[in-house]
Amino acid sequence: MFKPLTLALTLVAGPLAAQTCGGSLSSFKAGLVEEAESHGIDRATAQAFLSGARLDDAVIRADRAQGVFQRDFIDFSRRLISNNRIENGRAQAQRQDAIFDRIEAEFGIPRGVLLAFWAFETDYGAVQGDFNTVNALVTLAHDCRRPELFRPQVFAAMELYKRGELDPATTTGAWAGEIGMVQMLPGDIIENGRDGDGDGRVLLKTSPADALLSGASVLSSLGWRPNEPWLQEVTVPAEMDWSLSGIDTKRPASDWAAMGVKARTGELAELPASLILPMGRKGPAFLAYPNFDVYFEWNQSFVYVLTAAYFGTRLEGAPVYNAGNPDPGLSGEQIQELQRKVQARGHDVGGADGIIGANTRIAIQAEQQRLGMPADAWPTPALLNAL
Repeated sequence: MFKPLTLALTLVAGPLAAQTCGGSLSSFKAGLVEEAESHGIDRATAQAFLSGARLDDAVIRADRAQGVFQRDFIDFSRRLISNNRIENGRAQAQRQDAIFDRIEAEFGIPRGVLLAFWAFETDYGAVQGDFNTVNALVTLAHDCRRPELFRPQVFAAMELYKRGELDPATTTGAWAGEIGMVQMLPGDIIENGRDGDGDGRVLLKTSPADALLSGASVLSSLGWRPNEPWLQEVTVPAEMDWSLSGIDTKRPASDWAAMGVKARTGELAELPASLILPMGRKGPAFLAYPNFDVYFEWNQSFVYVLTAAYFGTRLEGAPVYNAGNPDPGLSGEQIQELQRKVQARGHDVGGADGIIGANTRIAIQAEQQRLGMPADAWPTPALLNAL
């Protein structure tokens, strides 16, 4: 499966001085044991938890190999949204109707939203990952790329172990340490794990009801606004001020309507919204409402977030999007070159990784505007040449 970036953290990291990485594994584990006490975990428990932990090179390879996010929205979404996933999603919506009814009543989250995450994360529970969870978390905490993200999750996993809810030897999941059908990190399990089937336990690997209710609790904790839309396909006029598009600009739907933006089906919601043009003014177009922002708390990849949000609308009955006729884009290497050029002009895009993320789009749009080009945030050979 394609592994997205990571869920948002729910635990606060320890003192800055404790956020170390690298070095020998034995010294690193000793440091974790020393810090465990500040998280309410005694030394013996921490030592037992870490006794068999080892570094997993496969985890590092998976963390570095996320080139799939270099794909454009049309390519990426067509790869992830298959007829089989749509049919299975509709079948699961019926099969799990009772828990979805409960989620909709308690959280105001439509079933399509959770079905899309369930599909993309584990193919509705079929592919949950076979990485040892403790090894994955220790490896990523030891690695110096993102230790501040994963070190707190090691202590959350220790807490689950202390409760008897995680076995360091046998618990498995995704390469980034997520567990279960909707892939939750240990900190999220502690904060939002819910018993959906009433058996008194939270079994995220085997109980769809537990996994879905827990996933809904995560989304709610991240700020999901009950009974509001999240994404809507629209049509745009041939000409408008394209610099107003992008996730960093929000306007009332009535403003967009005044500019000629129209809902492809139904009516525009009376909410603030951003105009999203993932492949420029000639490609697909969407209005993203406040709930769309919650997706970025679940995952930080723009193309994954938009695809998951769109798939949720499909499972709720929306038609296949109009792909339009976008201008040719750039290769991964060309995007890296473009990123280096905009960085040289003072834009912070987080490095030249070949991925057109949110910050890269903002930089592209600013440079298009400076150069007098249509500022629709879609990188083209013309823009690269102009830079």
